[in-house]
Amino acid sequence: MSRPLLRQPLFRLLAINLAAGVCLATLLLGGLLLVNPGHLRELIFADNSPGTALGLLLFGFVITFGSAAMGSAVMAMGNDRRGGSRGGKRMIELFPGAEPIPVRAERSMQTRRRSEPGS
Repeated sequence: MSRPLLRQPLFRLLAINLAAGVCLATLLLGGLLLVNPGHLRELIFADNSPGTALGLLLFGFVITFGSAAMGSAVMAMGNDRRGGSRGGKRMIELFPGAEPIPVRAERSMQTRRRSEPGS
């Protein structure tokens, strides 16, 4: 059976990082229950339905850490982990053999006004 969705690199990247976020969220919830700050564990388990509170807490952590892991993975896609950078200063070659033209940029009027003496 072929899984065409798992063959797409972006989807695989997001799924792996979402799984890492879910694991981190689960570990954080377990650690929070273990440490019991402000008697949180006792408060949750004293309720008639502690599963609801645990589920909502885990859901919030999964959303937070899953999206943070996925977002950082997407933002790091342009970086080369070996020390170089694939993004940034490389020139997209729209026309083969084209050379960049140096252009002198002038400061805007607002910047000039702020930097003039006596302003």
